[in-house]
Amino acid sequence: MDQFTRNITLKERPTSESRPIGRFFGLRMKFVVLFSMILIMTCSSLSWYFIETRRQALTDNLEELGTILLTNTVRNEHFRVAGVVLEDRVTLEQFIQSLMAIDHVVYVVIAASDGRILGQQSKRIRRSPNGFSPATEQPLYLNDHISQSLLQAPLTTPLITQVVLSSEETLVAQDESSDWLLPFLIGKETLFDFAMPILRESQAAPPRPQLSVELEEKTGSALLRTTSPVIGLVRIGITDVQAKEALLVIVRNVSILTMLIIMGGILGAHLLTSRITTPLRSLANAARQLAMGNDAPVPLAPFTNDEVGELTHAFNVMTQSLHDRNQAITMNLETIRRQVKHLTTAHQASAAIAGANMLDMNQLLDTVLALLVDNLGFSRMTVFLHHPDRNCASLARIIGVSSEITEAIRRIDIPVVDNGGITAELLLHGKPVLIQDVETATQRMYPPILEMARRSGVQSFIAVPLQSHSKIFGFLAGDRGSRQCNEEDLHILLTIAGHVAAAIDNAEAYSDLTELTQHLEERIEQRTEELSRANTQLQEHDRRRSTFLSVVSHELRTPMTAIRSFAENMLDGVTGPLTELQHTYLTRIQHNVARLGRIIVQLLDWSRLDTESVQLRLEEVCIHQITTITADSLQMVAGEKTVTLTVASAESLPPVQGDRDKLEQILWNLIGNAIKFTPAGGRVTVEFCMSPPGFVQTCIADSGCGIEPSHLPNIFEEFSRVPSAMPTSQGAQLGLCITKTLVTMHGGQIWVESQPAVGSRFYFTLPLAGSQDEPS
Repeated sequence: MDQFTRNITLKERPTSESRPIGRFFGLRMKFVVLFSMILIMTCSSLSWYFIETRRQALTDNLEELGTILLTNTVRNEHFRVAGVVLEDRVTLEQFIQSLMAIDHVVYVVIAASDGRILGQQSKRIRRSPNGFSPATEQPLYLNDHISQSLLQAPLTTPLITQVVLSSEETLVAQDESSDWLLPFLIGKETLFDFAMPILRESQAAPPRPQLSVELEEKTGSALLRTTSPVIGLVRIGITDVQAKEALLVIVRNVSILTMLIIMGGILGAHLLTSRITTPLRSLANAARQLAMGNDAPVPLAPFTNDEVGELTHAFNVMTQSLHDRNQAITMNLETIRRQVKHLTTAHQASAAIAGANMLDMNQLLDTVLALLVDNLGFSRMTVFLHHPDRNCASLARIIGVSSEITEAIRRIDIPVVDNGGITAELLLHGKPVLIQDVETATQRMYPPILEMARRSGVQSFIAVPLQSHSKIFGFLAGDRGSRQCNEEDLHILLTIAGHVAAAIDNAEAYSDLTELTQHLEERIEQRTEELSRANTQLQEHDRRRSTFLSVVSHELRTPMTAIRSFAENMLDGVTGPLTELQHTYLTRIQHNVARLGRIIVQLLDWSRLDTESVQLRLEEVCIHQITTITADSLQMVAGEKTVTLTVASAESLPPVQGDRDKLEQILWNLIGNAIKFTPAGGRVTVEFCMSPPGFVQTCIADSGCGIEPSHLPNIFEEFSRVPSAMPTSQGAQLGLCITKTLVTMHGGQIWVESQPAVGSRFYFTLPLAGSQDEPS
């Protein structure tokens, strides 16, 4: 009950999970940060790509400009006509001035074929450090080794070289393959040196229109190798300062545009996430109020009609449902507490009944009545027991009344008559009774009981039958003093009455069982004494039987020996010649005397085995050797019947654990039976094998008359009287019983397989020497 109350009121206790969650790392911030990172990376990548494209385009424009200027200069008709300009200084200076007038041109150098400088101008000054002396200023030109190499190699396309001016305005040579480093050298001036030799008119390429010169790669230039084809050299230096200034303007504009796009995207993401997180935050606050114990939070107004709005509506429905459910739980809590108290009382009553002494019924009833009064609020409780033999009911126990009234009620026997009264309803029909007012049921109550109820102050009461397994043992009744009893009291009393009735039933059954047990013990003791006397008589009879068999066997052997001797002498002709009929009779006498001798021997063996007086002398023996010896002894018998007896060879057969004499007896019985039940011209075979593991299996097979399948289960029983196709060969039928007993004593098994008119196969197994414990 306490645990259930704690579970119901747990929502009133704030937990650590109800603390407000910081909004800095809320869903809005995470979404904005993620969107901002994606937007920044995307815009930055696009801006970088655009700027890099523009930078490459500006660089290509500079290279194209230098190539056009140099090509048009070199291929001018004044240079191609035997170098007229090269000898005219005035015209040469005009060419140089026209080239220097272009903003991107830094310097112009024109040299003769022998390397002499015919004319040069430069817009840049190089300050070269010279130890501790002041730096010297010189015009800026590229090293002359490029000019020397071009005078020896008559290229038809310009040779382009990039150089970067350091902060001290020293030259740093750069290869064209390092163009990708230029973005990292921003702030330093880059010079493009364009150089191209002036060729003679006969070696020069066909004339081309100006501003339409095709650019070729340096590695693919074709060298014209003739005798002194070069008459001069022109070098033009072009700077990228103007291009970088234009690029910086582009970078500034693109950066401003990128920042505006990023800020606009972040603002849009913030506004979009606000429309999602604001309703979610409201839902979280409302859920937090529910967790803190507010059963009816204010309904939330949906901000939108999308999924978030649907979630808000569902949350409002859920909170209202929780509120209604909590109210229902609160209304039913008191009812549940009462029911739990009733169940607790029923459980305690069951525990008391289970732990009570079955023979002390008064103590059991006192415990149950006290529990009902203390836990369920009854004022008085009583138990009446039914006595079918007297057809009445009397008081068993009562609690809550004075001793005077108790003694008065004990002297009352309520008659059980089917007259429509309360007693008949309870004890004859097994129906519970709820009386709201005693005065309305005076006609149905037994008058002495009605008087006792009025003296005790009973105004309303309930009574339920004590019924178990369709048997009514009495009834249980109680009242609540001045309060009326109700249906709930009736139900709980019915539950407890069932347990009390089961306890009474068990007590009566236990009493009957105790009485029956005592009677059985007396009978068992009597029967044990009788069986002991019978066992003593049986032992005496068995001893006398054994003595009788032993005496009779010995007494019969003496006349049998005399009869066999006289018959053999007469057959041998000692008494004179015999007629054919006399010879036949004497042969029959000899055969039956031998048969009677075998029966006597079997009776003696069976008697000893039956009294367990036979002990085995176990040793390691060769079953094949014993079988061979036994078969040799029976060869004469087999020869008389013209039966072929053979023993299969078994050279690698391991020794077995057995008693040599008993094994010879087993083999003698089995082989002898096979010969006896095999007709003339038949065959008897003895075979050996290792099966199952740890055992040697011996098989005696014959081609005799066989055994019916219905008689096989009884073949090894004593005196089984199994019918045979050769009845003259049957004896006392103890041989197979003795054989099975001896095989079992050795720890083996024996069985038979047989078909009528086909033959039989007897199998027995013996354990290998040392493979198991010694047989008992």
